[in-house]
Amino acid sequence: MITEQIAKDTVLMYPELNLFIAGEWRKANSDLSVVNPATEEEIGSLPCASKADLDDAVEAAKKGFQIWRQTSPRNRSDIILRAATLMRERQEEIAQSITLEHGKPLPQARLEVIRGVEFFEWDAGEAMRTYGRIIPAARGHKFSVHQQPIGIVVAFSPWNFPMSQPARKIAGALASGCSIILKAAEETPAGAIHIARAFEDAGLPPGVLNLVFGIPSEISNYLIPKDPIRLVAFTGSTTVGRQLTTLASEYMTPVLMELGGHAPVIVCEDTEVRATAVLGAIRKMRNAGQVCTSPTRFFVHKSIFDEFTTAFVRRAASTVVGNGMTTGVEMGPLANERRIPALSALIKNAEDCGAHIATGGSRDGETGYFFKPTVLTNVPADAKIMQEEPFGPIAVINPFSSLEEAITHANSIPYGLAGYAFTNRADYIDKMIDEVEVGNLSINTLEASMPETPFGGVKSSGYGREGGSEGLGNYMTIKNVWHSAKVN
Repeated sequence: MITEQIAKDTVLMYPELNLFIAGEWRKANSDLSVVNPATEEEIGSLPCASKADLDDAVEAAKKGFQIWRQTSPRNRSDIILRAATLMRERQEEIAQSITLEHGKPLPQARLEVIRGVEFFEWDAGEAMRTYGRIIPAARGHKFSVHQQPIGIVVAFSPWNFPMSQPARKIAGALASGCSIILKAAEETPAGAIHIARAFEDAGLPPGVLNLVFGIPSEISNYLIPKDPIRLVAFTGSTTVGRQLTTLASEYMTPVLMELGGHAPVIVCEDTEVRATAVLGAIRKMRNAGQVCTSPTRFFVHKSIFDEFTTAFVRRAASTVVGNGMTTGVEMGPLANERRIPALSALIKNAEDCGAHIATGGSRDGETGYFFKPTVLTNVPADAKIMQEEPFGPIAVINPFSSLEEAITHANSIPYGLAGYAFTNRADYIDKMIDEVEVGNLSINTLEASMPETPFGGVKSSGYGREGGSEGLGNYMTIKNVWHSAKVN
């Protein structure tokens, strides 16, 4: 743990928290405390937007959209790239803010800043490639297809990636020519604050980007029914995603949903066993397992099960847990206190069902929301953790006898966001590409997405895609134009 003096000094690195509406920063009549999950100390006071603030944000977004939609793609791209450059220059300041409010190790926070910047850089390029097309027609007629910005976007970003998750939403909206009202997470607001500052300094017209905070249900229930809102973009739990989708459907408002996952990892008998196990253990504990694509359900061929499990458990148990500001720490605390009893309940249920706790299984220490890296083995199918995403540092390792059996296990839940496999057999790879029900399948790597690749889920993991050449499609409408040379 860091010393008291360091703890006091680090508060100074945390930004002042304000709403950002119509190009201006403002306070509010009510506030929420922002807590450092490693120390349980308050590090900031976050203003909660009132209905009047939200009305102002909608009016600002309306005006901003009229300006931004008429701004050339080249100029939009230039502003986005200027903001991205500023964020690269401010990497350390942003990363320290993220570690203070979220708890993740500072090196991971630095990488998150760069990943968020890469989203902006990619979409800035895509802004100039929103091509239409000409359809062959009879003489005297022209058919053309045009892509146009959909309008005002209301977006909701989660707490697990304070900078890169808001970046995905903002990048897609701005590159498409839309204005946006972002409701960022109350637990981790600083990443979005830094993004808004960068765009303010880059010369983004007022009202194009608006940032609000508050009680999530109150903001969504107030904003989504508003007539000017043309898209709801959300990253978060499947439960909340369904609620927002239902609300949006009442007003025929399209949605972009990136929801929960429970990623399977199929480890075949021909893989490099120890290397795969060590990689799996390291990746599982990244961000304290609080990642929607986190590898969680490991299905390992029975012939290598013991060797894999031994290596995995050894590496997981050796994970250095502590304050993310401390050099050498590999895993920080959970982001909020409510995750501790939730994880404990899942582990107890699994144990009651007959699972074996190979390591971990409980809270770590009395101060801070730390949880021990946990590995469960031979977990019965009826245990809750086999169906419910733990969203924490818990891995499940079960054996399988055939690839068909492993795929059946992988597909046995309602979620289908990310999936992973380790094998060098072409026939295995082809079969898994065809049959594993996920939006993102990675072979011999535990990376799920890059800015240049489309990202999204199937089944209860949502619909729509962010990133890649497909990402801007959600933020645009398609207009068909039939031009006849004569009245007919």
